[in-house]
Amino acid sequence: MNIRTVGVEEEFLLVDPISGRPRAAADAVIRREPHGGDGGLLQNEFQCEQLETGTRPCSSMTELADQIRLMRHVAATAARRQGVAIAALGTSPLPVRPTVTPKARYLRMAEEYSLTAAEHLICGCHVHVAVESADEGVAVLDRIRPWLPSLLALSANSPFWQGTDSGYASYRRQVVGRWPSSGPTELFDTAASYRAAIAAMLDSGAILDEGMVYFDARLSRRYPTIEIRVADVCLLIDDAVLIATLVGALVETAARAWRAGEPASRVRTSQLKLATWRAARSGLRHDLVHPVTGHPAPAETVVRALVDHTTPVLADTGDLVPVEGLLLGVLKRGNGAEQQWEIHQRTGDLSQVVAHAVARTLES
Repeated sequence: MNIRTVGVEEEFLLVDPISGRPRAAADAVIRREPHGGDGGLLQNEFQCEQLETGTRPCSSMTELADQIRLMRHVAATAARRQGVAIAALGTSPLPVRPTVTPKARYLRMAEEYSLTAAEHLICGCHVHVAVESADEGVAVLDRIRPWLPSLLALSANSPFWQGTDSGYASYRRQVVGRWPSSGPTELFDTAASYRAAIAAMLDSGAILDEGMVYFDARLSRRYPTIEIRVADVCLLIDDAVLIATLVGALVETAARAWRAGEPASRVRTSQLKLATWRAARSGLRHDLVHPVTGHPAPAETVVRALVDHTTPVLADTGDLVPVEGLLLGVLKRGNGAEQQWEIHQRTGDLSQVVAHAVARTLES
């Protein structure tokens, strides 16, 4: 079988190593990276308190793990040279007034979207998977829709917001939902229909450009990939590898179904919104919406259903056993949200939550 390449973009908070508060240091950190400036490994994001890394396209689970580990170490080293640290947290546990990165596009967004933009300091994990054509990409988008909330539940790593326990395993998901183009999508059926939908969004004037199409999964504007954007940045390297590998298998599973003439599930977008909300609220702590039945089911049942759904592909790539091992690890220790809650319950100190994240960001 042809192996689809997978690449991962991760966003991290830049924090003071003592207080744990976010620091607006992205430009300075990027200059500290060995290849800083144009063409470097580290990139700016919307706010100056965050940093983005990106792996190269990877053809195996081992290569993916090595690349994610390398990118995190590069970012951590550059940050340390500037007197800050990176933290794999979906939101800042401590209060912060973010600083918009002074690029023309970001400044225009800040003016147009006001408080939504001003408060938008969140970190996600975006997974790119190669597709052969836009037609295949749209066919995949249509067929992976019901499974995306499971990835959010597994990755949930943002329970605290502005010094408060939000009660959500992924409050990042709630913040993303403020944007006009975010969330689950309708069925597109064809690449032409997808392009028409994007054109209509742009014509409405409610979004400024195609980069603001914040679907949970979309065709990439820059690469021959689809980009799955639903996950929080994962606390541990192993969890990021698990999410990326499952996404790759999910895409190949959907492509095989399309080639075999199997229709996409006609699940309503409104139902997907409910499933996504439940995943953000509960993470792995309580019931989720089962992607096949549409009814509540234990979180472990739902995420194992995702593995079962992709098992033929995982078996073909030799990734089934390591994926099952990584999944067992998450289910035993909890996702990032569970670990943040545990540290806060034990210490009562949100700065300790950040310190824990800084320490774990470079760990498997």
